[in-house]
Amino acid sequence: MAPVTATNWAAFTAAEPELAKTVEERFGAFTHHVLATLRKDGSPRTSGLEARFLGGELWLGMMPNSLKALDLRRDPRFALQANPGDGTGMGGGDVRIAGRAVEVRDPAEKARYSEEVEPPEPFHLFRAELTEVVRTSVEDDTYLVVQVWRPRHALRTVKRT
Repeated sequence: MAPVTATNWAAFTAAEPELAKTVEERFGAFTHHVLATLRKDGSPRTSGLEARFLGGELWLGMMPNSLKALDLRRDPRFALQANPGDGTGMGGGDVRIAGRAVEVRDPAEKARYSEEVEPPEPFHLFRAELTEVVRTSVEDDTYLVVQVWRPRHALRTVKRT
């Protein structure tokens, strides 16, 4: 099986600026979102998470030795779902990001992040490498619209009635 291509947030934004703006707005509407990781036995684990878009990257910060951080150290694959709120005002639609999390261990890079975010110390910091971005929305109260973006592929849009 061929390896899955991944890219950073800046490359996605350059490729699909309108979709990237919508995704950032959906994540910006709430502080806490849902992260899915894989446990040792391969079963899924979901956890709350604050995600940040800074300097052309999507960052995932976590408490030290949290189960989600340990999961990502063992298997970097993740899915991140924007908080839908109460479900009545899903302006921008439902958005999800999948990818691989790369742990940042360099103290200087963590210090630069801390200047912007001020996380509690100590903390784990992961930079997201995107493998897929999906937005699902309703258009004209008639169509379900699914937009799927993957690195090295054109944005695919499917409308269903």
